[in-house]
Amino acid sequence: MTNETTDWQRAAPEPSSFTRPFWDATRERLLLLQYCNVARKFQHYPRPVSIYTGRKTIEWREVAGSGTVYAFTVTQRAPPAFRGREPYIVATIELDEQVRLMSNVVGAAPADIRVGSRVRLCWSPMTGGFNFPTFELCG
Repeated sequence: MTNETTDWQRAAPEPSSFTRPFWDATRERLLLLQYCNVARKFQHYPRPVSIYTGRKTIEWREVAGSGTVYAFTVTQRAPPAFRGREPYIVATIELDEQVRLMSNVVGAAPADIRVGSRVRLCWSPMTGGFNFPTFELCG
């Protein structure tokens, strides 16, 4: 995995009791997702119970962070916290574990990205020692 080098950092999250494992793992640049042991499926975003069973049949598992671009948009006009970084790519990534998460594709020109493009996990620094899972194009 590579790292995005930047002098800009996202603001630190405020983890809740059930999102803390996700955010704490980002300090070590590990991507942890919740896994339902009954349904045998991953879920994201973190929740206190399984979206499949409604029960607390979930555990945290590390995933590799490889996947494909499911959908994306190129943001040309940014909110104040992102101004000066335009254009940037906001994408829904479908991980190989069959779970989707929203993130950014970094280090690529908007013209280079396509639905179905293969991506791999990289990290963008946040304040407070956390890292934000972002993605870069493979190859």
